[in-house]
Amino acid sequence: MEFLVATAIAALTAAGIYLCLRGRTFPVVIGLAMMSYAINLFLFAMGRLVVGRPPIFDKNAAAYTDPLPQALVLTAIVISFGMTALALVLALRTFLETGTDQVDGEPDPELLDREHRA
Repeated sequence: MEFLVATAIAALTAAGIYLCLRGRTFPVVIGLAMMSYAINLFLFAMGRLVVGRPPIFDKNAAAYTDPLPQALVLTAIVISFGMTALALVLALRTFLETGTDQVDGEPDPELLDREHRA
């Protein structure tokens, strides 16, 4: 099971980095979201979640689950939602201002080639 979780974290991280290096704004936003999902999975994996144990320390309980990773992941979900919303608004504003969705703000080379051929 650990191999499956580690593979999922690695795949999400690799896909997120690949998409963040793309030239358009929408894949960059999707890549940032994928990397935040990978971080959330990593935090859960580091928390050593145990099924059937209480999250609060009790003198009668033999052991308990640490609630800190769960709180960190909940906070990270809220922060990543806000970050994604802000990035989408900035990408939309940049597209409306410049007329292109390229990250560097330059005109799209594919569209320029099509305009010159027509």
